Amino acid sequence: MERDGEGGTGTLGKAMAILETVALSDRPLRFTDVLAVSGQPRGTLHRQLTHLVQEGLLELRPDHAYVPGLRLLKLASASWARNEVRAVSAPFLEALHRQTGETVHFGVLRGREIIYLDKVESRQAVRMNSQIGNASPAFCTGVGKAALSTLDAAALDTILADMEFRRFTPHTITDRPSFIAELDRIRRSGIAFDREEHEPGIRCVAAPVFDESRSLLAGVSVTGPAYRVSEEQLAAWAPLVGEAARGIMGELAARLGPQR
Repeated sequence: MERDGEGGTGTLGKAMAILETVALSDRPLRFTDVLAVSGQPRGTLHRQLTHLVQEGLLELRPDHAYVPGLRLLKLASASWARNEVRAVSAPFLEALHRQTGETVHFGVLRGREIIYLDKVESRQAVRMNSQIGNASPAFCTGVGKAALSTLDAAALDTILADMEFRRFTPHTITDRPSFIAELDRIRRSGIAFDREEHEPGIRCVAAPVFDESRSLLAGVSVTGPAYRVSEEQLAAWAPLVGEAARGIMGELAARLGPQR
């Protein structure tokens, strides 16, 4: 087998790219679907997919589409169960959910995206369709904007250098000067809002969560449908969201900070 570092990203890197493509897809992918986005020769891709299926990381369905395998799901479950940040944040998310009755999210910044690490579902009949592990653009979500507001100028410039400010709704911020001005407002208030910027009819209020070294950049939010959650209601919940964020940061510092 080709060693890592040879031929581009190497065998392991190519296999991981394929695994990620299938695992993060919102639908099962056939061979031709993976081939179209992988950039790998047909024969190489076939061998990689075969190995991933043999190892139980992917499964090949009877309709010849690939989906995440049970082994991958077991690994993900074990990793998630041991996630210290999730364990720390969970009681604060539950408390925020009890106070508001709406969906509560906790997400971490990864490049230009927010990955949702935890979620407490709304008690209402109409709920959010977000899922733990899903990614959303950071620039147009409350949690994402809250996390981005904690970056210094150099780190923010790197992320925004080739940011595509895609318009998801009529309310999406689509230019860099307006977005930087939005982050300045968030820094001053400590609170971020998503005013139907990512999904029509969905609003949220969020606050940043970070550690002293800025190795963790995250956010916590309360989200609900616009017909049920007015902007005035979001503003009323802002102190509760900020309190939850500060509680998580304080507990992280106590548990995960330098040991003296």
